[in-house]
Amino acid sequence: MVIAVVALCTTCIALAPAATAADASGVVSSERSFPKAAAARKNLLKESTSTDVEQDSNWGGIESLDVPKTKSQAEKDAEAKAQQEAAAAAAAAAAAAQAGSSSASRSGNRSSLGASTTTGTGASSFDLGSVEAPTSSNGSAVVSYAAQFQGVPYVYGGTTPSGFDCSGFTQYVYAAFGISLPRVDNQQRVWAQSNGTKVSNPQPGDLMWRSGHVGIYVGNNMMIHAPRPGKSVSIVPVYASFEYYRII
Repeated sequence: MVIAVVALCTTCIALAPAATAADASGVVSSERSFPKAAAARKNLLKESTSTDVEQDSNWGGIESLDVPKTKSQAEKDAEAKAQQEAAAAAAAAAAAAQAGSSSASRSGNRSSLGASTTTGTGASSFDLGSVEAPTSSNGSAVVSYAAQFQGVPYVYGGTTPSGFDCSGFTQYVYAAFGISLPRVDNQQRVWAQSNGTKVSNPQPGDLMWRSGHVGIYVGNNMMIHAPRPGKSVSIVPVYASFEYYRII
């Protein structure tokens, strides 16, 4: 009987779950295994660090980065003021020319200048009969005389009212006052350095020079010159740095 009980107990212990055991303190521990936790899900809110794009992808063209040029109010005011001064200078030159005509005979002036000039083709390009000869030798007279040639077209190499280039114009104007300038702009500067006076405060009638160009100072920061092909003799604001020479 005792042997049978012992055998039954031994069988029960053998059949007890191996997953549960008690240590000396009476704490029950388990060796049961559990499945791995699921892998972390991809964070869809995280910005991608790289993107593959086909080389021939069409993104709708290249955007122009050109910024339109605009003018400030100060620049607009300066341009308006320059235009007003140009108009005033032109009016003053015309008034001076008109005043000169009252002290000299128009018929006598015309006979000394000739009736007209012609181009190489024989076509009249400028009526010299409307040009008054100088009645005095000063800067204002130079401006008044030069202003009468406004509208004469620019012609490369031109030295007459058929057409002027810049140095041909100054040579022609000063010749009417007995001043024989050389033909080209740089030679005119050299002549002015030897025969005139370089000034920093220009007055009407002064010769203006900068590399490649000459003109005549009118006053009020204005000048008269033969500008370039496609243009004509005109009075304009002084647009760049010039050297000034008083030669009359």
